[in-house]
Amino acid sequence: MTQDPSSASVQADLERLLPLLQPRLLALFEGGEAPRLGEAMRYSLEAGGKRVRPVLCILASESVGGHAEDALPCALALELVHTYSLIHDDLPAMDDDDLRRGRPTSHKVFGEGCAILAGDGLLTEAFRVLAREGRLTDPRRVETAALLAEAAGWRGMAGGQALDLESEGGEFGLDHLQLIHRLKTGALIRAALEMGGVAGGASETHRKALRDAGAALGLAFQIQDDILDATSTAEQMGKRVGKDEGRGKITYPALLGLAGARSALRSATENALCLLQPLPNPGPLSGWARFLAERIA
Repeated sequence: MTQDPSSASVQADLERLLPLLQPRLLALFEGGEAPRLGEAMRYSLEAGGKRVRPVLCILASESVGGHAEDALPCALALELVHTYSLIHDDLPAMDDDDLRRGRPTSHKVFGEGCAILAGDGLLTEAFRVLAREGRLTDPRRVETAALLAEAAGWRGMAGGQALDLESEGGEFGLDHLQLIHRLKTGALIRAALEMGGVAGGASETHRKALRDAGAALGLAFQIQDDILDATSTAEQMGKRVGKDEGRGKITYPALLGLAGARSALRSATENALCLLQPLPNPGPLSGWARFLAERIA
């Protein structure tokens, strides 16, 4: 069987970049005066995944002529923020999940109080990394920190989670669903591409292309998440599925049906691919756009 070219390129990216990211992520939480809290933070970081956001960030830097090391502080910070968001999303007051990436969630292992603090610690460490680590120039440190704060805060991910909670059991349409997706999931993926562009010295034109492509890619990513929640098994996903319908959440399959959701996914992915084309080296990011739209977990 011939391997899908996008899958092959994604695998090559992972083999090249994960060894760069993984040791540095875990080294951030060695030692310290609160060892159980450090253990809780490492536990969630060690759960793995494809490190989508940091890899996209590095590839965005490379797409405009930068290098992986240029974007490394941004990539690490993005994964820290993403991991914090997963810990907090799984809490009983949020999505109330017991399983994440095939393992018990943080609050099930360490208790709710420690899980909350682990999320807090990861979030704040992200900004220390941006301020102090790597070889970013000071202006780029300030700019990438501002982009990450916007994406993670009440105008981004936190705001999207709030709207998602408020929408449970309500009657809302496609515009409201797109707003939730744009903030809750799309903002951090958009920031990953734009931060990578800033770290790599992107022109204003290329930076805008990365920001817009990131927004389209974030939408596609969340649509596929909605589809997988409706069609996959817990074994495939490594987490509980069918929870969106059970909590009365609005999703693309609920509003448009599976066929309509898949059509929206294709449209968002094609939009992202078109927006990436003006970049000096769009190939690797384009491969990831295709791969993420076709993923099964």
